[in-house]
Amino acid sequence: GMLEHPILFITDNQRPEILEKLLADPDIGPNIRLIPEEASWVGGDITLAVMADVFIGNPASTFSGFIAKSRVAMGYQVNYMFRKKNDDGEWVEVCDK
Repeated sequence: GMLEHPILFITDNQRPEILEKLLADPDIGPNIRLIPEEASWVGGDITLAVMADVFIGNPASTFSGFIAKSRVAMGYQVNYMFRKKNDDGEWVEVCDK
């Protein structure tokens, strides 16, 4: 599965506790990779996210929304933006494409 691959964490650093919790997770934490602050710029970050094999975005973020829409326009099918658990405990999309 995808947990066998590096996870690139792109952030605006407004909620550092999210990264801290992910880094502390025994399954996810070892795979997280951060873009060094001196190498991070909005155009590069967007390009990395748009071209990723999988994108998991924050539905409250306009940045994530732009990335998800760009990925759909380019034909990428693995986008996770608007998800919730159903009554059976399974993750499902809550918005149509």
